[in-house]
Amino acid sequence: MNKKYILIALISLIIGVLIGSLVFNKSEFEPLPKQEKSSGMRGIYDIDKNINEKTIDDYLGRPDTVYRDVRMLEDTATWENKGGERDLTGFVEGFEVIPYAYLTEFPQEYIDQKKSENVTGLYKGKTLFRLDKKGNYVANYKESMSILEQIFPKDKYIFLMCGAGGYANFTKQMLVSLGWDKSKIYNVGGYWNYEGKKGISTKIKGKNKCDFSKVPYHNINFDRLTKVK
Repeated sequence: MNKKYILIALISLIIGVLIGSLVFNKSEFEPLPKQEKSSGMRGIYDIDKNINEKTIDDYLGRPDTVYRDVRMLEDTATWENKGGERDLTGFVEGFEVIPYAYLTEFPQEYIDQKKSENVTGLYKGKTLFRLDKKGNYVANYKESMSILEQIFPKDKYIFLMCGAGGYANFTKQMLVSLGWDKSKIYNVGGYWNYEGKKGISTKIKGKNKCDFSKVPYHNINFDRLTKVK
């Protein structure tokens, strides 16, 4: 009698594990909707119509996807003049931060555009790549491409987020120009417009400061890289 109950229990357990595995795999690997640009200015920034600040919570935790927030921890630009923030006051759960500003320099037309919008002080420091006169990305360091491939794996879908969508757009353009598959890179918009429930605040209570220790951050130590002559 006991053996019978043990056998039934084992069979039930196996069936439960199989069903749970099937349900898990289905939810994790449901095909992503094809990219579709939003309308208006958001479309110019190539922010996706289906996967964005309103819906991103439904697409978190996928093993076939990496999540990258391309803002700086402390931006040098005056984003407060346009209703934004300099500091990274929060981020979406699962996203890792790697500043676009450290990947490559800003196009001059973007600098001019922001200046006309009263946003000045864009970062002008060291970057992995630079733009030549033809708009091509040229490596500043021998390790530049390997670092890029490590942070943005080509065999995964890549979700990009920033403050409003601009940095994410430039990051996508850069990756595509350097050989990444455009269909696998989604600009999911900006954290300043995030409407989900998976936000993680970095603000310190009672202080006008942030605790960046909780931010998953890809640091680039330029001083340890080999310059291309």
